[in-house]
Amino acid sequence: MSGQEKRPPPLKALSGQLRPADGGGFVVKAGRGRALAASLVWMQGTVLDVQLDRDAVQLLDDSGTFAVRGVNSVPKGRPCLCRGKYVMVMGVIQAASPEPAIRAVKMADLSDLSALHRRMWKLEVDDLQQVMA
Repeated sequence: MSGQEKRPPPLKALSGQLRPADGGGFVVKAGRGRALAASLVWMQGTVLDVQLDRDAVQLLDDSGTFAVRGVNSVPKGRPCLCRGKYVMVMGVIQAASPEPAIRAVKMADLSDLSALHRRMWKLEVDDLQQVMA
């Protein structure tokens, strides 16, 4: 390895599952009281608010709202920045409360098949978290 720290792959999560970890960092609260350490997450939601002057958008998923920061510098992220679009975001967790916030690394517009993506997302999250725990 070239001196760069290798990160684990992103953990699929809902905004309501993000919590601060004891001693620093963050965890994803999975079912049955399990907590999975996380720094990089993959989340999906509907764009509620776009604040390009603040380099941020607010998304809504099945468990609540979350902020996505750094959206102006995401390659090919601009098409995702419209209210009502259903998008995926991969990013680094920056805060878990009062509202979860992540710094975007990648964004993609999933609006074309949003009904399918919305129905499947919670199942995908639950499935991956069961495998990880």
